[in-house]
Order: sequence, then structure tokens, then C-alpha cells
Amino acid sequence: MREWLSLFGPRTKGRFLVALLLSSGLTLADGWPAAELVGIGSALADDDDGGDDGDDDGDDHGGGRSDASDSGGRSLFRMFGNAPRAPRRARSSVADLPIQDPDGIGGSGFTALQLDQLSAAGFEIIERQALSAVNTEVVKLRIPSSLALNAARELAATLAPQARIDFNHYYRPEQSPDLRCGTADCLARTVIGWPAEQEGEGTCASEVGIGLVDTAVNADHGVFAGSSIETIRLADDTLPDSGQQHGTAVAALLVGATTSRTPGLVPGATLIAVDPFYRARRQDDRSEAYNLVRALDLLAEREVEVINLSLAGPANLLLEEAVRRVSERGIIIVAAVGNAGPRSDPSYPAAYEEVVAVTAIDRNKNPYRRAGRGQHIDLAAPGVAVWTAASVSGGRAKTGTSFAAPFVTAAAARMKGASPGLAPERIRDALTRSAEDLGEPGKDPIFGWGLLNARTLCGA
Repeated sequence: MREWLSLFGPRTKGRFLVALLLSSGLTLADGWPAAELVGIGSALADDDDGGDDGDDDGDDHGGGRSDASDSGGRSLFRMFGNAPRAPRRARSSVADLPIQDPDGIGGSGFTALQLDQLSAAGFEIIERQALSAVNTEVVKLRIPSSLALNAARELAATLAPQARIDFNHYYRPEQSPDLRCGTADCLARTVIGWPAEQEGEGTCASEVGIGLVDTAVNADHGVFAGSSIETIRLADDTLPDSGQQHGTAVAALLVGATTSRTPGLVPGATLIAVDPFYRARRQDDRSEAYNLVRALDLLAEREVEVINLSLAGPANLLLEEAVRRVSERGIIIVAAVGNAGPRSDPSYPAAYEEVVAVTAIDRNKNPYRRAGRGQHIDLAAPGVAVWTAASVSGGRAKTGTSFAAPFVTAAAARMKGASPGLAPERIRDALTRSAEDLGEPGKDPIFGWGLLNARTLCGA
């Protein structure tokens, strides 16, 4: 066949090879189907946990893709004795997904007269809710069909100049493709010297209230046996439920039973898990800013001491105000810095001043390659191949700044449990002051103040 193909030009030869691949079901050298070569395969989102719950009751600590020989596929390039390295399949990033509701805006601080004026101008009030904890009301508006989104926001701001009005931005969990742990014991807490339970008895209490804003949590998972966990869904009931992979994994890191395969960092804590997310399309769990603000208000009303936000998105005026008001109530907010890459703009809510921003490192204390960077970063914690619960049963390794944030949340909870009167700024100062300095001396845009040091939690 090689001699026969030599009779044709390169373009004709290439078309023939692609046609042959498509018609025969052959694969490329590294196992990618031929459809990917011609661009008709679907791109993958950052969170590749979508269709696969990743339940692992065996000893395999994470999944890597197999090559053609593993899957039984035949490689056309190997047939010709030439196996070039196949290019990596492109992954879609958060930037490729919609960042806001295309037909709606949100606001707070409207008067009744202004809402009437907005309705007369063609705006439709979709939802409105009083937020008792932050002492305001948020309103979600559908814009007039005759106006573009920017023009609609400008008109609303003109009619209600004192209100805080912004787009209804989307926020997403910060998980990346799973990596292998590499060892039989994948408990990343050893990197930061997390104290064993017997070491903390009587001196480092964990009976505190932790708030979690995340995707759905499978509260029936065996990892939560004996745990105090409450789940609340905020998204519209007409929208598809969010996936359970991300929320279950983060919740297990916090309050997983000590006797399970994925023990939590603060198993004695009470966890209130609020789910403002919905599944928009395959692997795209998203929360509107409107519901994210509602979630923060609900947790503040329930008087939790710490809130974990393993999610990220754009800056938003409503979210900024909610973060500020919740922080003023003495609640510590911890957030992941995001996985958009080291050259990306800062992600929110991590970049807000009141928030403890957490980046991820691997077991060798190297920075996670996809983590965001910037002067807003406060602390680093394990976030690469972190062993935690899968969505249905068992566990698997998870990667992303999402899984670094719970370490800092748990540390703050332990300190609050040991000293209930300790102010949030004192806790933040103690955590950053005791951190293991990595990178440039002092605070830097990669590690912040350094790696979380759990060895001094109870004594701080």
C-alpha cells in the first residue's frame, strides 16, 4: 500500500488516509479516534469527571487514558511503521463557556418605585429575595428583548443609580483532570503535617459549623457515616440537578468519617452544604451570581464559622457586596484561586480582599501548573492527586485548586474550635505567619505566604 500511495500528492493522500480511518474505526497512534483528527470530536471541559463517577473500590488511584494497545484499537500509523506522537486533544476552558446569563441581570438596593420604572421600561422581575443576614434584597431581571445586555445594564443603572447592578455571572467548580496519586497512601495531609486525631483530642476541637457552597453532595455515601451533614439545594427545581462528583469530594475532605477510606480533616464538624448549581450541559455545572449570593446569606444566617468556596468566576458587584457583609459578621471565607492558568486574570471570589485565597501544590511542593497567580493569593495547600471520595462509593484522586481550599478551611475551623473567641483576622494572620515559605522570600504571586503548616494549628 505504501508504494501505491506514493503515486498521489500529499493532499489527496491525506484525504484518503482520513477517509480510511473514519470508515474502518481505526485509531491514531496514541489511541485517539480518527474523528478527533478532522475536528469532529467534542472538546472536553476542564472537569472530566462528568459521565464517569470515578467510583473506585479497588487499588487504582486515579485514571489515565489508555493507548490503542490497551483499548484494542489498531493504529494506522503503526501499520505503516511510522508512529508520530499524536497531538494532545484540545480541552475547552472556562473561557470557552458562557460567563453570564445572556438574557438577565441582577441587582440589589432597588426602591419599589424604581422596580416599577424598570417594569415599565420592559424589564421583567424573574426572582427577588430578601437577604436577612446581609440586610438587603436581591432581584433577578430579564432584560427587554429590544436591548443588548450591556445597554440593558446601563439603562437599569440610569433608572436606579444608587442600586448595585451587574450581569448575572456564572461560577463553576475548580476541578481539573484527575491525576494518579503515585503511592498506596494518597492522603495529602502528610505534606502539611496535619495532626492525627489522637493528637488533637482535647486541645484542638473541631465541633464547629462549616458552610460549603458547591455542587450536589451524595450524603448517602459511606464516607459520611456518622457525620453531621445537611444538604440544601437552591437552584430552580425546573433545572437539571448538578453533578455529585465535585461537591461529594470536597465535603469528604472536610468531614469524612475517620474509619472510612477517605477520612476527613475535621470529622467532628457540622457541615451545611448549599447547592446553588445546576447542570447546564455535559460537565458544565454552573451557579448564577444571584444564587451564589443567596447561598452566602443562608450560611451566614445559620451562623457557620467558616465557608468553603471551591469555585471561581468573574468579578461581580452583587457577590462583592455579599462577601463583604458576610465577612463583617465574623465569618471566615476561604476560596480556590481557580485553574485558568498562571497568565489568567484573577478569579473571584478568591481575589476579594476579605477572602482567604488558596492555590494548589503537589507532593513535591511544586505549584500546580494550571493554578492562577497574583498578589491576592494567601496560602498554598495540597491540590494535586488528592485522595477523596468519588460520587457514589469508594474514592479516587482529585486535582485542582478546589481540593486545596478545604485544607485551609479545615485549619481555620480547627483554630476556631480550639479558641471560639478568636477573631477571623487573628486566624488569618496566624495561618499566614506560620506558613512554610516557598518560592521568593515573603509573599509572592505563586504561593502567597507559603504552604499551610498544620503542625502549629492547636498552639496558634
